[in-house]
Amino acid sequence: MTDKPQPSVGTVCFRGEDVLLIRRGTKPLAGDWSMPGGRIEFGERAEAAALRELAEETGVTARLIGLVDVVDAIFTSRTTGAVARHYLLFDYAAVWASGEPVAGDDADHAEWISPARLAELPLWAETRRVIEAAREMVSKSSP
Repeated sequence: MTDKPQPSVGTVCFRGEDVLLIRRGTKPLAGDWSMPGGRIEFGERAEAAALRELAEETGVTARLIGLVDVVDAIFTSRTTGAVARHYLLFDYAAVWASGEPVAGDDADHAEWISPARLAELPLWAETRRVIEAAREMVSKSSP
């Protein structure tokens, strides 16, 4: 545990209408669905971290469209209520370039999710909001 926010990235990658999501394989969020992402390494640019994490967790490569939002993910201890972890998430929109999803790193599953299935998945409200904002950003960037 650290007493400082951890700079992290998330990548909302689209192939057509489908979005690439992972199911986390490690604690504390094991079993939760999310966009691929993780911590920014020392000396690494946020954009590079977004593409690296996408590749590490899914095997997919993409072209970044732009920064969607910066989100605070603050987790508290279930026993004490004190802040246990604080991530500052730089979330990027991207479009698929190559590769098929294969779970890697701390993901135990990776797959393209259709809009209909996305509506049924249990997701953090901020994740859902960022996905929809990224979808709009990608649609505006298409010719």
